[in-house]
Amino acid sequence: MVGIKINKTLRNVLIALVVIILIFAIPSFFPDKDYHAKYDNYDLSTNVGAVSSTRTYSEYLKEHSSAKNPKNEVSVDVLNFVEEKSTGTRVEKNYKGKDVVITDEESSVTWIVDVPEAGFYNISMEYVAVPSRNVNMERILYVNGEMPFTGADTLAFYRLWKDGGPVKYDNRGNSIRPTQVEVFDYQSVYFKSDLGYEVDPYKVFFNKGENEITLEATSEPMAISGIKLCPVVVYKTYEQYLAKQKSNPDSYTGKDITVKIQGEDSVVRSDPSLFARYDRSSAITEPYSTKQTILNYTGGDSWKIPGQWIEWELEVPEDGWYTISLKARQFFQRGYVACRSVYIDDEIPFDALKSVGFKYDSDWQYATLSDAEKKPYKFYLSKGKHSIKLEATLGEIGQVIQQVQDSVYRLNLIYRTILVLTGEHPDLNRDYEIQKVYPDEVAAMMLESRRLYKLIDDFVAITGEKSNQISPAEVLAVQLEQFYKHPDRITKGFASFKDNTTTLASSMLSMTETKLDIDYIQLQSINDKIKVDRSNFFKNVGHEITSFVNSYFYDSSSLGSVYKEGSDHLIEVWIVTGRDQSQVLKNMIDDSFTPISGINVNVKLIKVESLLNAVVAGNGPDVVISTYQSHPVDYALRNANVNLRRFKDCDEVLSWFMPSAYKPYEYNGGIYALPEQQTFNLMFYRKDILEQLNLKVPETWEELIEILPTLQGNNITIGVPYPNIITPDMTTFYSMVYQAGGQIYNKEGNKSVIDSEPGVAAFKTYTGLYNSYGIPTVYDFMSRFRTGDMAIGIANYTTYNTIVVGAPEIRGLWDFTYLPGTKDEKGNIDRSNISGGVCTMMIKKGIDLDDLDLSNLPELAYSDNNGKTFEEGVIPGIDEKTWNEVMRNETRMADSWEFMRWWVSADTQVRFGREMEALLGASARYATANREALRQLSWNSRQIKVLEDSMQETVGVPEVPGSYYTPRHIVNGTRRVINEKDDARETLIDYTRKINEELTRKRQEFNLPVAED
Repeated sequence: MVGIKINKTLRNVLIALVVIILIFAIPSFFPDKDYHAKYDNYDLSTNVGAVSSTRTYSEYLKEHSSAKNPKNEVSVDVLNFVEEKSTGTRVEKNYKGKDVVITDEESSVTWIVDVPEAGFYNISMEYVAVPSRNVNMERILYVNGEMPFTGADTLAFYRLWKDGGPVKYDNRGNSIRPTQVEVFDYQSVYFKSDLGYEVDPYKVFFNKGENEITLEATSEPMAISGIKLCPVVVYKTYEQYLAKQKSNPDSYTGKDITVKIQGEDSVVRSDPSLFARYDRSSAITEPYSTKQTILNYTGGDSWKIPGQWIEWELEVPEDGWYTISLKARQFFQRGYVACRSVYIDDEIPFDALKSVGFKYDSDWQYATLSDAEKKPYKFYLSKGKHSIKLEATLGEIGQVIQQVQDSVYRLNLIYRTILVLTGEHPDLNRDYEIQKVYPDEVAAMMLESRRLYKLIDDFVAITGEKSNQISPAEVLAVQLEQFYKHPDRITKGFASFKDNTTTLASSMLSMTETKLDIDYIQLQSINDKIKVDRSNFFKNVGHEITSFVNSYFYDSSSLGSVYKEGSDHLIEVWIVTGRDQSQVLKNMIDDSFTPISGINVNVKLIKVESLLNAVVAGNGPDVVISTYQSHPVDYALRNANVNLRRFKDCDEVLSWFMPSAYKPYEYNGGIYALPEQQTFNLMFYRKDILEQLNLKVPETWEELIEILPTLQGNNITIGVPYPNIITPDMTTFYSMVYQAGGQIYNKEGNKSVIDSEPGVAAFKTYTGLYNSYGIPTVYDFMSRFRTGDMAIGIANYTTYNTIVVGAPEIRGLWDFTYLPGTKDEKGNIDRSNISGGVCTMMIKKGIDLDDLDLSNLPELAYSDNNGKTFEEGVIPGIDEKTWNEVMRNETRMADSWEFMRWWVSADTQVRFGREMEALLGASARYATANREALRQLSWNSRQIKVLEDSMQETVGVPEVPGSYYTPRHIVNGTRRVINEKDDARETLIDYTRKINEELTRKRQEFNLPVAED
């Protein structure tokens, strides 16, 4: 019986194994079908229904399809610009060795160029960056007074960056990444797509004779030393490259020559984010460590934007023929190919290197530059220094992404057109006869379906597989085909149609991220055998065991150098954000703060929930960074943090911020934290929709309400933050209160006065937006803004980061401006804007001078503790041990203040903001509270003006004992008025009374004076 039971178990196991094998094996016998039958013999270049008012690059090329490609170069005399058509422009002689025209940040410069032969030209420009805010320069190109195509309005020109010094090490052997510094050298570049959809430079058509070229600055000044109209770039073939060299590779006899350049040793790059990084996840990363943080590769998440490049230098020992291999890793996206253009000595040697692809692999891959048959390319290099540059590019997939973007835009036009008839939620029992009302839009659905089917086939042809990136296109293509065949299904699937379009747009975003890591680049003589550097089972097992063992002996919560307790001038800083932020902070401390100040800093990354427990237990930090806005006053009530006004230069530091930024941290005449970040609301709007409906951008709430009927008549709405219980956002309502002349609390902070007449008026306006005009209370602003059924939205200004990164398909179609204001009797607009933020505060530890009774002592005896010694009986009741503790605590607080002052200073905030954006991209743009630092972050001049003006209008709501009750009951009151239609005035008065009851109770708890009835 036991034998039978074992046999049955073995049989079941074998059956299960066979089933699993079949599940994975069967698909390989039935490859993904293609969709040629869906679109072959159809003209996909036509447009049906609503079309874009702008001209795409492909449409531009089609318009000039008969144009020639002249062979002669035409130079532009850049110093001889048209003065009457140019602004913010001047000539400067011998600027860094060349005569240049300097164009300021808000400039426009026009040249006249005589073109001997009409046709397409590439435009090349030589320039050097001018010291400014260290962000990329951006220009708009106009030819003969008009922008030739979309894309010409966002020409990006990179700065040059390098390490500011050698790699240093902390006291645990971890690498300290050098600061990135800018290099002001001339560089020559072609005008290209900043999105990388086109690998080749833009082709621009010029007429024969005189033509105007205008460059309008949208960001950053630059110095231009030369512009040329060049023949359209045609790359040599590999055979032509070989024929042009001095010798024949077949006759080369060199051997045993290997030159290796580590990825982290690049000499110059286009972006400060392309610095050296560390990796402990692989067994074969070189150099290798599972314990220390060793800089051992470059690239990563930051090297994803087309046009970004990294350059290395190498010394070739002798003339000869070499192979080039890259130890690279693309483990970011399965079913995707990351591409790089390969430059040797600043030029692409032959056409095959214009786009070299790296497919997905979970570990490092050793890729030798080779042809389609895996035969390595041979490169002739002379003895001496050479450069190798890798530039991120989208390769062939760029055209696919461009077409996806165009498709998403057209689908959103179709959606908004039908939306006018059906609304966002169509009546499923009604026949809208969409095929009769909008026959062109229904036909356009079928055309778009065919286009999407073709895009799927093109994508698979490039990547070799149908991945999850292109699957949304397949879902949408099927849906659109069904809509065309059965128009009555459009209303039933209208919501999913919008969702599918949004999903396709999101997948397009992931396709534009061409991430790649580089461990090292290796040159070998063509006569040497190429040794592939790959991992194996035994290396991986050894790596995992070593990593596991080291995890028990290495404190991962502490960052960088760690100093022992008892050291002189040592403080502990806790940060409550993320590991990326904490690592950047620690690097900055170790390379900037500690060497200058002599104060050692231990940094720990913790969860914010752990802070209170640690402080209560007496194990808290000296300084906590990025904590909640409500914490300083809460801790001050319990004598748990330090009043910063004890420091003489406190007012000087506070002058770096708007008073609104630190208003929530004031209590009883003291200030208990310094602002780090300050955020506030702005109004985001779709320029294309407002222009289409002939609507002006509203400046006041009254104007916003006036345009609502027109928007809603087209089934388009607006978004105003609605308060919820979990994360009550009361900023919009509070802003209305202050704009009307009201306040949240009285001057003493012991009573809420939100039920005053200004408060009641604001409450009626706010709740009326939902009750009288039916704007949505629950919505996904990002999703609805990108599709266009929400044309205006009030949101925190950091929402800009989300939209600019997450919705590239509406680039140029939206903008942000000031929060709507309220007009007073004189016609002035009050734009009071409630701000929020995070802060840094100093935790109180033990006894300090403020705790001692020094009232009967001379001021000199306690105003300055530097060098002070203990004197028996000078301070009654204080022995020498206690006095020494006081002095140690005073030193600790002085060191902590020095750190806090450094942390919130403009230079530190600018560097931190830039490094975070470099590390995590534009979505991590830093919302600094420092006014000077804000001006130096990566905003263009128009955006900075809006932000600075709005910051001037910000209002800080004070934190008072029991203030947590205020948003809670305002939320209750708002929901009651909207859901139950209660009277706004009575409701606000009722809940204000409840708020005041809690404020009184809390003040009594802490023995504070209460408000008189």
